[in-house]
Amino acid sequence: MDCKMNSSPDRLFGRQRTIHELLGAGFIADIILWRRQNLTSGLLLVTFAVWVVFEKSGYTLLSLVSSVLLLLVIIFFVWAKSASILNRPPPPLPELHISEEVMNEAAAIIRSRVNAFSSVSLDIALGKNSDLFFKVAGALLLLSIIGGWTDFLTLGYTSLFLVLTVPALYEKYENQIDRYAMIGCRSLQRLYMKLDMKCFSKIRELVLEIKKLD
Repeated sequence: MDCKMNSSPDRLFGRQRTIHELLGAGFIADIILWRRQNLTSGLLLVTFAVWVVFEKSGYTLLSLVSSVLLLLVIIFFVWAKSASILNRPPPPLPELHISEEVMNEAAAIIRSRVNAFSSVSLDIALGKNSDLFFKVAGALLLLSIIGGWTDFLTLGYTSLFLVLTVPALYEKYENQIDRYAMIGCRSLQRLYMKLDMKCFSKIRELVLEIKKLD
């Protein structure tokens, strides 16, 4: 049992980089660590509003999207008709056009991702990668258990809330958390050594004696 504290005595797991660097030190890291407070708070408020709309109002994603699109279609239709009657300019809508190059690039990206996923799935199904199989099975089992406790929308909002709060809190109280975590890790190491001396070593000796008798 090793907590890897030798290389950096003041940081847990011997980290040499900051939390910001571990998260990529880019735009996403700035949002997660509240370096861009307006964007982070706005993202939390918008996702919370979406969660309230879907959870408390009884709307589903399909019904909400359909209602919004219907409202937009009615508004632009009435606007266009009244503009033609009153000799006013029509609604300033951009011309929606997707080029063939963009579609080809998107199709190529999707094809490569699907092929990679199919290759990995085939390796798992044929038992070629046992480690990956156990990782995928464990992740699916965990998702199944969590899915039994809550719905997908609540899980998504809760996950986003944790992503936008836990790393920022850890960065703010990093020294205190690392200190107590290392104290707890050392306590676990001492407990493991005691168990190893009193229990595990005896079990190993018993197994060796049984093998000798065989």
